[in-house]
Amino acid sequence: MARADGILDAVVRNVERVIVGKRQEVELALIALVCQGHLLIEDVPGVGKTVLAKSLARSIGCSFKRIQFTPDLLPSDVTGVSIYNQKTGEFEFRYGPVIAQIVLADEINRATPKTQASLLEAMEERQVTVDGRTYPLPRPFMVLATQNPIEYEGTFPLPEAQLDRFMMRIRLGYPQREDEVTVLDRQQFSHPVEDLEQVASADELLAAQAAVREVHVAPELRQYIVDIAAASRQHPDVYLGASPRGSLALFRAAQARALLAGRDYVLPDDIKALAEPTLAHRLILSPTARVKGTSASAIIAEILRTQPVPGHRILA
Repeated sequence: MARADGILDAVVRNVERVIVGKRQEVELALIALVCQGHLLIEDVPGVGKTVLAKSLARSIGCSFKRIQFTPDLLPSDVTGVSIYNQKTGEFEFRYGPVIAQIVLADEINRATPKTQASLLEAMEERQVTVDGRTYPLPRPFMVLATQNPIEYEGTFPLPEAQLDRFMMRIRLGYPQREDEVTVLDRQQFSHPVEDLEQVASADELLAAQAAVREVHVAPELRQYIVDIAAASRQHPDVYLGASPRGSLALFRAAQARALLAGRDYVLPDDIKALAEPTLAHRLILSPTARVKGTSASAIIAEILRTQPVPGHRILA
């Protein structure tokens, strides 16, 4: 357990050499990775979304592929395609960029729904099927997708089925004034991501993924997670609440956050800190709520204020 949290802390500190002043967001990205989940980063261009993905891959020595999603991108451009070899007289499969350990789906909402759906099998089953043949994906495997705000022209909103497959959604936001000055200083001569060293191996990450599942979650906290998800389904401003997959995402993410903090048990604060990034993007608001300008994040915050927090015997 101690070995695992030391590795995770080293990765966070290494990525912070490039992503300045965003420790919480870096930790969330690593939590998604160590939970074998996928991450959606929704923000304006130029705040470091792509660099975050590259930094994570370099820090753990994983293979990295980037897919630039555009309206004319085809599903075969993502998964791969079978090409006829005239010399052998047989079809050969050319692997697509999704067959890598860390895949950056850049501006995923600029592709058509058909192309977006080509990622569904890879994200859920860790495999791709082309022309009736199934190809397993390497381990660890993570899709880190970036998305511009929906109100921008030329975008296609992600369907609910695909949003639900992302373990978390985060936003990086603009840096503070001092942090932005630091970014300018560090990039005066070269980009720091080019000099980023590997601080952990893929095997060590797989060991950390196994260690996450050993973190203790008291029965009261399991019920607390379920109560939060159930409250989202019963909220008057919500048309469709968090799915059981969302409850499991919150459960697993809380375990990872505890491990990152050096604990072998989950606290209520772990759950409260992760409820918004794991559940908010799964909520579909009612038309009335959208007219009022209510956000999913505000609904999650309201639920956390009203749900009783377990206060005793949580470590039993």
